Amino acid sequence: MGRGDLAGSAHLELISGVVQLRPEDAVFEAMLRGFRAQQAARGLREETITTRELLVKRFMAFTNDYPWSWTAGQVDEWSLSLTAERHLAPSTIRHHQGGLRLFIDYLTDPRYGWMRECEKEFGPGVHPVPIVHEWNTIAHLNDYEGNPEARPFTREELQLFFDYADDQVERAVSAGRKGALAAYRDATLFKVIYGWGLRRTEAAKLDLVDWGRNPAAPEFGRYGTLHVRYGKAKRGQTPRRRNVAAVMGWAVEAVTDYVENVRPRFGQPEHPALWVTERGGRIKSAEINARFAAYRDTLGLPSMLVPHSLRHSYVTHLTEDGVDRRFIQSQVGHECDSSTAIYTHVSDDFMNTALRRALSPAFEPHTTEERNP
Repeated sequence: MGRGDLAGSAHLELISGVVQLRPEDAVFEAMLRGFRAQQAARGLREETITTRELLVKRFMAFTNDYPWSWTAGQVDEWSLSLTAERHLAPSTIRHHQGGLRLFIDYLTDPRYGWMRECEKEFGPGVHPVPIVHEWNTIAHLNDYEGNPEARPFTREELQLFFDYADDQVERAVSAGRKGALAAYRDATLFKVIYGWGLRRTEAAKLDLVDWGRNPAAPEFGRYGTLHVRYGKAKRGQTPRRRNVAAVMGWAVEAVTDYVENVRPRFGQPEHPALWVTERGGRIKSAEINARFAAYRDTLGLPSMLVPHSLRHSYVTHLTEDGVDRRFIQSQVGHECDSSTAIYTHVSDDFMNTALRRALSPAFEPHTTEERNP
């Protein structure tokens, strides 16, 4: 394949020798097909490709112009509308800007021939130009740009939440109501999310076979290691896998009891999922959200607490307990320490203790040797 035969090249997407009734639309559609082909050749997922294509179409609808007429000023106006009208977060706006930039970079790359084809079709000097620059996009200046109200559970809130989840099982059993199995499953699920620092989706997709032994922690038996197969993926890539070592004995006891004594009562011995429903399916993320919100609201806990707060709590509490930062980073699947840092919201008690530890050398009485060198 020569340089002119790259996937997405203009001459591969345009139909030669055919007079188009609307050449502008025909060229734009060919550009989109080429952009799709170029990304597919790079191994990107269909979902990622489709999302970027929709982004380009939305920008075109906003400008009411074709790519060869787009200007940097239009990017300014579009970005402002995303902030003022749609109230998108800075990180989301930057992601949109980045997607548009990829499309423009593709069109202006001479290897694909789009600038040459545009001049041939629409006249000299009429072709796409770079319009997304450092000075009209949001710079990635902060490690964390999420909602500043987001926080982990305090240890007291967490205990209250788990106690309430356990109480729902007891109440259902005592009243002879249906739902005791589901309540037990959900109580254990929340403990596993916290006990292994999982994302909600990671937890929902767990299978029984994802548990394994850890030679370094034989006391946990077959639950010493959890293999997470559906970790958060980088854009355009497949889910990342990781092994998470069990570190909380009480959480191991909870999942052991569930798997050995409760899950079999769902009557789905052949189903691979760890969390099954009474109808024989796999629990969905939306169901986790609904049960979590019901418990949280009944307890009167802050609405800012969400299932992901359990993962935040895992990082925070291990940090407070003095666990090595790199170990925590590996456990939660972060490539960069700065990513782990945004999850850490150590308590006031921990900060006060750390402060006294830091100050004590300066204020301790000097020894005789120090006073009389």
